[in-house]
Amino acid sequence: MALRDELLKSIWHAFTALDVDKSGKVSKSQLKVLSHNLCTVMKIPHDPVALEEHFKDDDEGPVSNQGYMPYLNKFILDKVKDNFDRQDFNKMCWTLCSRKNLEQSQLLISNDDAFKIWCIFNFLSEDRYPLNIVTEEIEYFLRKLTEAMGGSWVEERFEDYKLQLDSRQQCLNAWELITVVGSGHFSKGMDRQTLSMGINEVYQELILDVLKQGYMMKKGHKRKNWTERWFRLKLNSISYYVGEDLAEKKGNIFLDGNCTVEPLQDKEGKKCLFLIRSSLKTFEISASDKKKKQEWIQAIQTCVTLLRQGRPAPHREARQKRRELRLRQQAEQEELELRMRELQTANEAKQLELENMRKALEEAAANAAEEEKRRLQTQTELQDRYRMDLEREKMVRQQMEEQVAQKSTELEQYLQRVRELEDMYRQLEDALDDEKRARQDEEAVRKLQARLLEEEAMKRAELEQIHLRQQRAISETEAEKQELERERLAKESALHAAMTQLEHLEQERQGALEQYQVRRDRS
Repeated sequence: MALRDELLKSIWHAFTALDVDKSGKVSKSQLKVLSHNLCTVMKIPHDPVALEEHFKDDDEGPVSNQGYMPYLNKFILDKVKDNFDRQDFNKMCWTLCSRKNLEQSQLLISNDDAFKIWCIFNFLSEDRYPLNIVTEEIEYFLRKLTEAMGGSWVEERFEDYKLQLDSRQQCLNAWELITVVGSGHFSKGMDRQTLSMGINEVYQELILDVLKQGYMMKKGHKRKNWTERWFRLKLNSISYYVGEDLAEKKGNIFLDGNCTVEPLQDKEGKKCLFLIRSSLKTFEISASDKKKKQEWIQAIQTCVTLLRQGRPAPHREARQKRRELRLRQQAEQEELELRMRELQTANEAKQLELENMRKALEEAAANAAEEEKRRLQTQTELQDRYRMDLEREKMVRQQMEEQVAQKSTELEQYLQRVRELEDMYRQLEDALDDEKRARQDEEAVRKLQARLLEEEAMKRAELEQIHLRQQRAISETEAEKQELERERLAKESALHAAMTQLEHLEQERQGALEQYQVRRDRS
């Protein structure tokens, strides 16, 4: 799957280059030529009628990228094996897309250097289309390029550039990256040859997987003589050539998890010796000095360890870790935003609930006040009626007392009137009882109000607890973000230290090469 993803990036460049009017579609005739060239460079048998059969229901018009993908997967990528020259494949795709997108006259680098930057872009770009390289990978590439040129990384210059980049799009496409390097913005003070050598060194490591290279002496297996060779270390092999131009290859040392490398004592007038034991042969090597000897032993042991553990080359593993870290940070950020939205929604719901409770309490208080008003009005009316009845009774008694002496015959009527008054009195007592019950109802309403107020206080306390929990959640989230930031800073510090050490080692290597050149010139 990793091979398919890498191939698709280069093919995507070629397909989009054929899309002249940027409509997302390419004519069938152009796709036939592209498919034939892909099959040729990837050593796949080409079926000339497969494309026509695949699109037999379509007319002779253009075919979209989505329509071409099923054919590409079925008839080309499903058949591909890792037995072809990747550089030839990339050169073919580069030739198609560079003619349309590259303006060579404005650059300080050659077409070959631009091709190497294009390959590095495909290696470091995200697995999303259209292809782009994010700020972190841009900085990684420019740092390695600066170190390869023997310069010092100027953090402030890149920070200024990153601010400009962030204000626009926060990423670059392949041609923008080539322009950044080719314009010399990050290689000021360096000549074109130094820049070209730096690009080539980064290309050798990231694309060709060359982990270490340099001159050493090798002991022959037949004549037992010592010959100087140019060695190139990759993850699973060490190739050695007559010279560093790689014109004549003399052999390979194949590495696997069972290989060993060990230092040897000086002998036969040779110093700085070490032994490589592979599954097929044993090789005696002589480095130029003890430092180079230790570097080569350490590099080979690292490759053997990675092969034993089934891990990829260090730069490929580091790229995967950076991508996984970005994905984790993106997922954590999305999760944090989701949690914040959930908390905000919960808070809004609680605020709405509190508002509804407040309105309910205000309505209950208004109803209670209205009920109290009606009760007071009823009580006043009863009191007025009772007072009027008392005054009326008093007048009747006075009239009856005045008439008792005069009208004894009217005694029965008077007694009847007294009974009526007694009935009226009982009615007044009933009215008083009603008033007592009204007062009891009033007391019940007051107790209800007190209970509602108490419930409101409890709800407020509960809302305060919820608010405190929200504040703690936000504080914990901030603490997590700070912890992630500290981890990121620590990793950046470790990476910077490693880069500084690598630069120091490279300077020592250059010094050793210069000393070697001086000695060879003297001899």
